[in-house]
Amino acid sequence: MNTQTFSILVIDDDKSMRQSLLDLLEAAGWQAVALSRATAAVDRMAEIQPDVILSDVRMPGMSGLDLLAALDKNTAPPLVLISAHGDIPMAVKAIQDGAYSFVEKPYEPRRLLTILRHAAEQNRMKQSNTRLKERLFKLSGLDRVLLGQTDQVAHLRQDILDLAETGATVLIEGETGTGKELVARALHDLGTDAGAPFLALNCAALSQNTFETEMFGVAGETEGRLLTASGGTLFLDEICSCPLAVQAKLLRVLEDKHVLPVNAQHPVPVSFRVISATNEDVTLAAQEGRLRQDLLFRINTMILTLPPLRQRRDDLMLLTAHFLDEFARVYETTSPEISQDDLAALLAHDWPGNVRELRNVCERRVLSNRRGCGSMAQAIRSDQHLDDVPDTLREAVAAFERELIAKAVKAHKGRMDAAAEALGIGRRTLNEKIVKLGLDKNALL
Repeated sequence: MNTQTFSILVIDDDKSMRQSLLDLLEAAGWQAVALSRATAAVDRMAEIQPDVILSDVRMPGMSGLDLLAALDKNTAPPLVLISAHGDIPMAVKAIQDGAYSFVEKPYEPRRLLTILRHAAEQNRMKQSNTRLKERLFKLSGLDRVLLGQTDQVAHLRQDILDLAETGATVLIEGETGTGKELVARALHDLGTDAGAPFLALNCAALSQNTFETEMFGVAGETEGRLLTASGGTLFLDEICSCPLAVQAKLLRVLEDKHVLPVNAQHPVPVSFRVISATNEDVTLAAQEGRLRQDLLFRINTMILTLPPLRQRRDDLMLLTAHFLDEFARVYETTSPEISQDDLAALLAHDWPGNVRELRNVCERRVLSNRRGCGSMAQAIRSDQHLDDVPDTLREAVAAFERELIAKAVKAHKGRMDAAAEALGIGRRTLNEKIVKLGLDKNALL
């Protein structure tokens, strides 16, 4: 059952018809204002602010078609035309010129109410999307980094601001895809040493055999990664997945604040702000022997817990609008509107992959919208990805290459040599593909 109260502006020079329409609309729960002239409607549009306009076609002075031409297509509510003198060419032209619908008199009340309700619902959704985009445009700083308007996210932003300048050791807890590295970078960027290096280590990928060579360096040959990042932030991602032997080496560095390069005679001092992250229960990991207790005590001075997306559903629309606009810019296309069916699909999904999953869904939605098809429900279904593939093999390969190159250029912040190396191709080949695929490097950054 529809529980929303919509407003409508009725324009008809026939007094008895105006009253009949008012009686019908008010009985159906509408807030209705009636005028006898379209010129008066133009003057009072800002005052009345209707969700939909219902206007007769033939009226003295300004006709319904003239009114349609005078309305601002970007801001005006949908216009439904009604006439006893309608014909098919007139109806077709009215729809082509932007009218929402055309109804002939005598009208069937239930059908008219259905048309008007759909028009009003569409207008409300459009206004909601516009307000979201305006809000996104006005956001800056940490609001843009950690997007959301729920109390949980607002409190998290405040905690980040409070901790950023302290230099305290922080442990970030949260499910996969909740934005743990994003928060770690925000803590670094908002801190007193924002210009210093930020070294992110995937602890699950660290090897006991190569750790000292890679991290401490080799005397007279290579400088270790920990030395190059000294003075900045050391981010230990997925700390519970770190091999125990490597945990011991990390703990020694954190306690002694020195590293001993391979073949070196003397240790070299290092200084870090340590931020760690995990999607596991650290207490359980320590009890099971997968995380050293002494290391845990070194990294959990302060704890930030990131909420999963399913616990902040009020942010879904804002995040979705943001990601749709982001990928619309990347792929140089228009951002799809969020329909009521799309909203229902978003709210019904559990989002096990959290914000990262939502971002991927929005990318698929934009890609399908470029071809004039798809919906949010289809983008959510993982098996729907096959339907996003172009019809021909050549188009599919081009689309795939375009997506990979765009991601590589963005990931390496426009450094083309690094992007080419990551893609496994030469710099010249990368440049040729960018031109051939019609990619705009500047638009990707």
